[in-house]
Amino acid sequence: MHEFSQIRAFLAVAELHSFVAAARQLSITAPSVTRAVSALEERLGVQLLLRTTRQVSLTSAGAIYAARVGPLLAEFVKAGEEVREQQGEAAGLLRINAPMSLGLQVLPDVASGFRVEYPDTTLSFSLTDRFVDIVSDNIDLAIRISQAPKDKSTIWRKICRVRRVLVASPGYLAAFGGITKPEDLHTHACLAYDEEAVRETWELSSAGRTHKVMAGQALAGNNGDLIARLAENGEGVALLPLFIVERALSSQRLQQVLPDWEPTPLWLTLYYPPYEKLPLRVKKFSDFFEDYVTRIRSF
Repeated sequence: MHEFSQIRAFLAVAELHSFVAAARQLSITAPSVTRAVSALEERLGVQLLLRTTRQVSLTSAGAIYAARVGPLLAEFVKAGEEVREQQGEAAGLLRINAPMSLGLQVLPDVASGFRVEYPDTTLSFSLTDRFVDIVSDNIDLAIRISQAPKDKSTIWRKICRVRRVLVASPGYLAAFGGITKPEDLHTHACLAYDEEAVRETWELSSAGRTHKVMAGQALAGNNGDLIARLAENGEGVALLPLFIVERALSSQRLQQVLPDWEPTPLWLTLYYPPYEKLPLRVKKFSDFFEDYVTRIRSF
């Protein structure tokens, strides 16, 4: 197992090009990583890494060694996880991607509760408001808020609808006039919340009627909390998930606009790589997350 630790440390440095980053990933100290890699090089009798003040890179021997032992180590870890799953234990590393606002507001409580029940599962979260390629980015589970899924290359599981509301600050409405019908929005600053931070089209419906509004001529952003703060600052009207603005609505920093007009619905959805069968740790987290958001927290 001592040799296993050395190889694990070397592969982490090779992947991250940094002893400090590898130490952080492995939850050990940087000197421990340095000692492990040096011991491995001494045992093999070859230099595996080139170390400079600016970067760490593989030698030709290191590249060959990493290419051979990397898959072996992955299979070793996978075999251990599969054996434990056969015994009904949810164990191993679970890489999860989620939108920034949802991740900050919801995932801390989900993670803490899940860790109590499944302490042998390691959770690794990456938060971004862009859609990641879960296959190429090596993600086990992606949480997304979007329109009804159309992606046929992945597996997806709908959790619940996510309600969105039009909001603006009282100060903005007092300065630029009230909004009583969708047509009024064309004369207002409409803030776009888009993954690419570009203009977006709002489609609103009421009693069989629909109306489209182009948002983002003045301001656009790819983060819901940013757009909410801009709306609070009086920069314009925003269309955002209710969970992002519910506190601002309760404290009257924002107020709802056109409550009788419904935007195109969004879904809270879990996306998976094309597994033949969900790993137990992925299934357990999915069930735990769905229970939390549908029973404990309302969307």
